[in-house]
Amino acid sequence: MSDTTKQVATSELVIERTFDAPRELVWKAFTDPDQISQWFGPVGYSVPRETVEVDLRVGGHQRLMMVPDDESYPPGGPSDGIFDEVVEPSLLVTHEDMNEEMAALFGTSRMTTRIELHDEDGRTRLVLRQGPYSVDFVGNAREGWGSSFTKLDTLLAE
Repeated sequence: MSDTTKQVATSELVIERTFDAPRELVWKAFTDPDQISQWFGPVGYSVPRETVEVDLRVGGHQRLMMVPDDESYPPGGPSDGIFDEVVEPSLLVTHEDMNEEMAALFGTSRMTTRIELHDEDGRTRLVLRQGPYSVDFVGNAREGWGSSFTKLDTLLAE
């Protein structure tokens, strides 16, 4: 018997970033559907409010649809994460089972995201861990989150 499983080298994405806002406001930006629709997704993509659903409890879900702002961008897609841990206002852990196309792109059939929020004297230090990603895709994910966080900075400043 031979093993025909393709092994893909994977990497975990780790991002640390400090937001100039209290932890409770950053928490709300990650958990409130109205706010998620205002910042989630890299520049050039939007999340229509009517696509965002959040059932903020262990076993609940966070669903949304990311769409390109114009036809020159690659297509967006759905996100459907299940909450594994919820500790307000400091920890969100989700997993998402990937469809076949996304699994091929990311190099995994299940993506886990861990978001920690730490109070830093009225500011918030975020530690995001996400993966596994294929080594070839992890840089794209880093750029996407960075672009999204630029939009989040604007929302938090309002």
